[in-house]
Amino acid sequence: MITEKLGRRIRLLRNNAGMSQEKFALSIDMDRSYYASVESGKRNISINNIEKIANGLNITLEELFKGL
Repeated sequence: MITEKLGRRIRLLRNNAGMSQEKFALSIDMDRSYYASVESGKRNISINNIEKIANGLNITLEELFKGL
């Protein structure tokens, strides 16, 4: 499913940035449990929150979706 692929991609990019889930979720003003469910592919995330995550990773939406 696309939610699982996106979650794995976000987790990879966050790990590459050297941030914990909690620290990253706080930095983008998102609840940690909500964010964890995004990474696990259990959440059908809105485009607004996808953009918030991309901005938090300092990447474009295009970069975020690369390879999906």
